[in-house]
Amino acid sequence: MKFSHIYKLPSVFTLSVVAFGILTLVAGCHSLKRTPQEVDILVINGKVYLGDMSGEQNLDIGICEDRICLLAQTSEHNVIAKQIIDARGQVVSPGFIDPHTHSLEELLSKDKNHNLNYLTQGVTTVINGNDGDGSYKIKETASKLETNGIGTNVGLLAGHNKIRTAVMGRENRYASQYEIQQMRQLVASAMKEGALGLSTGLYYVPGSYAATEEVVELAKAAAEYGGIYDTHLRDESTFNIGFLSALDEAMDITRQAGIHLHLAHIKALGVDSWGLSHQAVDKIQQAINSGFSISADQYPWLASGTKLHSAIMPKWVMADSKSAFYNRLNDPKLQSRLKTEIAENIRRRGGPESLLVTAFKDESMVGKTLLDLSKEYAMSPAKTAMQLVQLGDIRVASFNMSENDVEHFMQQDWVVTSSDGTNGHPRKYASFPKKFQTYVAEKNVLNLDEFISRSSGKTAKLLGLKDRGEIKQGYMADVIIWTPEMFEAKANFSKWDTYSTGISTVLVNGQVVIQNGQFQQILAGRFIAK
Repeated sequence: MKFSHIYKLPSVFTLSVVAFGILTLVAGCHSLKRTPQEVDILVINGKVYLGDMSGEQNLDIGICEDRICLLAQTSEHNVIAKQIIDARGQVVSPGFIDPHTHSLEELLSKDKNHNLNYLTQGVTTVINGNDGDGSYKIKETASKLETNGIGTNVGLLAGHNKIRTAVMGRENRYASQYEIQQMRQLVASAMKEGALGLSTGLYYVPGSYAATEEVVELAKAAAEYGGIYDTHLRDESTFNIGFLSALDEAMDITRQAGIHLHLAHIKALGVDSWGLSHQAVDKIQQAINSGFSISADQYPWLASGTKLHSAIMPKWVMADSKSAFYNRLNDPKLQSRLKTEIAENIRRRGGPESLLVTAFKDESMVGKTLLDLSKEYAMSPAKTAMQLVQLGDIRVASFNMSENDVEHFMQQDWVVTSSDGTNGHPRKYASFPKKFQTYVAEKNVLNLDEFISRSSGKTAKLLGLKDRGEIKQGYMADVIIWTPEMFEAKANFSKWDTYSTGISTVLVNGQVVIQNGQFQQILAGRFIAK
């Protein structure tokens, strides 16, 4: 292919690099003749952040096929480029990596597999299978993704809930040793097929029925293949054993299994837990100081998001099948107990006015709180919730976090950025710009370098992605170019699915998928295996 651009240096003084980085300064208008390096794309004039906390750099970036093949000062190279991207006045950084998404359904579809809601946040790699919900059939899932074409890179976690269901259904009991062995085999198979690790959702059914010992054994199976243990804690509030006790359980699991612990969407949820971020951080930091490998991710919102039944229904009532769940809800003998326990769970989340319906097939309910609906139903909030969950999956935003706790967790250098993106919640479309806008530009909780590193390089390291997350020679060319002053979240709780702005260029595996803010209809993502 004919090269269309030759990037030349000023004629007065030319600084050239010869073999192994030896510099030669040549005065006058004659430069040292040597064969120019050929690259596919050359990014020039940007404010480059490498993703490793080294600060702003004045570097040009050369990309050859899917990798970064040149990283040098303008005066230190002689390059012929097929395409030059002038990033003057903009930040050039690694593409962001989101360690906690729920984007697999879209990625497997034919119309939303571009994952544009993440690309427009600057995210070039997403992880799926979190909260214990990931398939253990990694090879099969990866094949479907790559056959279909995907807009971002994707890594997968094997989910404990799916594995447990495959072996013993949704029974409310501890697993036998034989069943644990069967589950171990499924974890091992998933790891061999490229899973990044094991995820659990010990707050959710059926993971909530598992003993700690069961999880330890499965985490050991993942550890044998170098995987991580990613967990939605058994409790982030006071729903069962309490936030700090659930944190102790997670650290006990990582200690016994000898595995890296990653705490999903770390938070102190609900009025009973506000302020516990300080004790939690102290516990985690002490463990890290004593040799444990621990990290966490966090989304920058004061409202969590989940399905209504997961938010406030007692776990025992959801055992077995959906019909068994509904039968218990309608059993006259259980009404008093159910109303009492559900009312207490609603209180923990800040009351019925704090539970906002964000997505449901009956759109007339969207935008209303549980308190609003209880008035319409002329029932107590608890009884209303019991009726609502039988209509289908209703997603709610639960406004239940303290700003002080959010900021305290965010300041820890072992906490990285995530979205936990789900329908109905703006975090799916706007978490990275929201974090930048609020906590970098406005509040100065983090500086720009910290924000970039905790959205790219640090995340790659905790996931074990060895050639992504940094702008580094030989690494995969996942690169974004963006304007901080324009990097804004446009989604909110009234309109949760609006694309963010401020990202002008996105390269995924060396291909320009967004140019001048416009999607190029290119699906350049890949499955990332462990």
